[in-house]
Amino acid sequence: MRRPRLVISESDAFSSDALERLRSVLQVEVLDLDRPAFLAAIQSAEILWVRLRNQVDRQALDAATRLRIIVTNTTGLNHIDLDETTRRGIEVLSLRGEAEFLKDIRATAEHTIGLMLALLRSIPAATQHVTDGSWDRYRFKGTELAGKLVAVIGYGRLGRNVAHYLLAFGAQVLAVDPFVVPASLEPGIAASGLLEALESADIVTLHVGLGPATTRFFGRDQFNAMKRGARFVNTARGELIDEAALLDALTSGRLAGAALDVLSDENANGMGSHPLVQHARSHHNLLITPHLGGCTDESLAKTEIFMAAKLLTSSALAMLMAGEVSH
Repeated sequence: MRRPRLVISESDAFSSDALERLRSVLQVEVLDLDRPAFLAAIQSAEILWVRLRNQVDRQALDAATRLRIIVTNTTGLNHIDLDETTRRGIEVLSLRGEAEFLKDIRATAEHTIGLMLALLRSIPAATQHVTDGSWDRYRFKGTELAGKLVAVIGYGRLGRNVAHYLLAFGAQVLAVDPFVVPASLEPGIAASGLLEALESADIVTLHVGLGPATTRFFGRDQFNAMKRGARFVNTARGELIDEAALLDALTSGRLAGAALDVLSDENANGMGSHPLVQHARSHHNLLITPHLGGCTDESLAKTEIFMAAKLLTSSALAMLMAGEVSH
């Protein structure tokens, strides 16, 4: 039986256990590629493993003429042109829908809480203040997470994990999700409609999946509805929000601050010209991290081992190895 060629396009800290399993069945090329090298390397790939650095867009798919399977250890898939992969008969294997496995993947929920604390306590600015040689504690007087009313928009796996952490800090939690059953909510968590939550919450945190119905669903009307002086956190996807409206809410003072782990049209080669990044350079009311949510040693290892097993037991790979699929 033939051994198809797998190209791993981002190999930094790739799980050795996952790699051993993959090499037992496939020809594996372990690389760490920028965009030009990515487009060159995938030309002979039958299977492509990606994280988030490179977009698998029409340009990439045109280059990868032998490609039959794409593997990504992510739940979000906006880095892959799914319309084109479907049209070309390319199978996409991901973490989407793997609810039972994902219960134990908590990195993004932890990062969400970290961003809230950094925002409430001005931690990045205070750290810079000290390294600049100063020591003025009252300049960075913060506010506590305990007692705050937090609206968790999207009460799926991540929303639930974030809500549980918030309860441990003594916050009050509103779960905003049309599919949530109020009777199923844990003590300390109340169901709420979106407008009601926006008008009353001290912090709004976004945990909604990206799709046609949710693209830019959180826009000017939603930011204007938020309580003056509230804070906004997004660790889901940048395309969920109207970023110009967020910028206006920050510059006008309607929002006291925002913390983002995601931006629209993320580019691993740099986001320096992005309006929100430009604002963050000179304003302490906006914190941005480079999509770090799921980027921990533990999370990457668990998801890569899981996705290696999913690939190796997939019908798409069985057909490819048997030579039943031709491009």
